[in-house]
This record gives sequence, C-alpha cells and structure tokens, in this order.
Amino acid sequence: MSALTDFTDVVVNNHHAFLRGLWLTVQLLALSSAIALAFAVPLALARTSRNRLLRRLAFGYMYLFRGTPLLSQLFLIYYGLAQFDFVRTSLLWPVLREPWPCALIALSLNMSAYVAEALRGGIVGVPGGEREAAVAMGMTPFQIARLVVLPRAFRIAWPALGNEVVVQMKSTALISTITLLDLTGVARRIVTRTYSTDALFVAGVTYVVLTYGISRLFRLAEGRMNRYLVR
Repeated sequence: MSALTDFTDVVVNNHHAFLRGLWLTVQLLALSSAIALAFAVPLALARTSRNRLLRRLAFGYMYLFRGTPLLSQLFLIYYGLAQFDFVRTSLLWPVLREPWPCALIALSLNMSAYVAEALRGGIVGVPGGEREAAVAMGMTPFQIARLVVLPRAFRIAWPALGNEVVVQMKSTALISTITLLDLTGVARRIVTRTYSTDALFVAGVTYVVLTYGISRLFRLAEGRMNRYLVR
C-alpha cells in the first residue's frame, strides 16, 4: 500500500512537470517529422533519378545519417559546431547555441534519411504500367512524379512511415542528454531528486500510450487511403 501511495505522490506532485515534458516531446516529434518529410521527398526522388550525380549525393546523405548513431549526431551539432570560430561569429550562432533548435535539426536530418529510404522503396514498387499509362497520356515527368508516382509510393510506404514516426517518438528521449527536459528528462530529474524509479515507470507508460495512438492513427489513415481495395 505504501508503494502505491508513493507512486501516487510522485504523479500528483509532479504532474505539471510531466505535462511540460510530454508537450516538448510531442512538439519535437511533430515538427521534426514534418521537416523530415519535406526533406525526404526530394531525397527519394534524387535517389531514384537517372542522374548519377543526384543518386550518389542522395545515397551519401542517407548512408551518413543512417550509418551513424543519432546520439553522435546530436552531440556533434550541439557541442561540436560550437568549437568553430566561423560558426560562433555567424548569423546562425544565436540558433545553434540553444539546445532546442539543435535537437530539432538533429532529429529532422536523421529521420529524413530513413523516411527517404522508405519512400525510395515505395517509388521503386510503383508498377511500371502506371508510369507507361501516364506517359501515353502526355504527362510531363513532373506531372508523373506528382500525380502518379508519389501518391502511389506513399500508399506503398505508409506502414514503414508509421514505424518511422514511432521510432522518432522514442528517439526524442535522447534530447535529455543536451539539457532539454522532455518526458525522459523530467523523469530522470525526479529520480535524481527522489531516488525513486516511479517517474521512469510513468514515462514508460506514457511512451506506450503514445506508440499505440500513433500506430492507430496510421492504421486508420491507411485504411482510408486504401478503401478502394475493400470495395
């Protein structure tokens, strides 16, 4: 009974801190996912382009960010860039010296590489007959990409995109290493102050709820996009 009482006290006494941490987690997740998607579309198109230079540049970007840990990227952006004088004297320094923008940049760049790879698979999976039909109708390459290839590729890659958003949500826990009080950061601070792991349990349950909610939303959206298959 005392354990339950202690757990309740941790939740009640720190609920404002948990809500602020949750808001920061959701905020970074939504913004980084949107920015990553904006970067990933041209990356995926470049990766499947007939231009060898574009393919190699896109491959290099994706290989770099998918081949190195997000934590290393986060540290390099937040701590590493500050070591260069030209960065500290540039117009970007007021942004790069703050942990929140650095976390957003690192999360967005990292996720864009994974989303681009998922979209590349979707683009490759578009049936050739659909492209041929678009060409026969006189569509330009831009129109084919916008009206035929990308919509179809998104439908194919949608389950993988949902998984990437879930992974990104869990990756936001790393931002607590650069002094940001997200959900994990708040839990760690409470544990340090109270010497109780109840706060970590609360954070864990919250992540599980978020994972379920994101997965459910993507499944509903997938069913709506593919409702013509049911018919």
